[in-house]
Amino acid sequence: MPAGFFIARARKKEVGAIAAQEPRLNDEINVRECRLIDYDGNQMGVFSLEQAQGIADAAGLDLVEIAPNADPPVCRVMDYGKFKYDQAIKAKQARKNQTKIEIKEMKFRPKIDIGDYTTKKKHVLRFLDAGNKVKITIMFRGREMAHPDQGLSILERLADDLKDVAVIENQPKMEGRNMHMLIAPLPQNMKKKKDAEKDQDKQEGKED
Repeated sequence: MPAGFFIARARKKEVGAIAAQEPRLNDEINVRECRLIDYDGNQMGVFSLEQAQGIADAAGLDLVEIAPNADPPVCRVMDYGKFKYDQAIKAKQARKNQTKIEIKEMKFRPKIDIGDYTTKKKHVLRFLDAGNKVKITIMFRGREMAHPDQGLSILERLADDLKDVAVIENQPKMEGRNMHMLIAPLPQNMKKKKDAEKDQDKQEGKED
């Protein structure tokens, strides 16, 4: 099989292979010879391990085995510490970019007093600020079932109180003894929050 095949395959899978498991580097490599790729990704040919290590040492860099199963194995000259740091930063950013939306629930009673209403509304605001959707549940008991309008009144009041930060995603609906409404953070508020997080990451990067 032509040598170019191994080089192409090694370069294509290089980052994934290194990220998936810790490769052997420098003194840990115990092959007789290797196909060498330089710091800029250029093919240098086949070298003895001693020669390849000497090239890496002369550049003040690491010799990293990126394709141990190739024939001969493929090694690359790189700053492995910087590579690992960059991968960690990218992984952190990827996790932040993954919008994981949870649905929280807050339960109210039809005859809730102003103190409890205010406390529960604060919890709902906290959920929304964290980027979560919130299922608002009105629980009816006994004779309260005869007055669903009381529950609807609470939901309408809450929606009006939160109109600057939330949007109704599912309108109030009666299910058994409970009435539900689903609200979600306003899209523009979530964008502002993400932009603020990006600015914070940039600032932390400068401080590092």
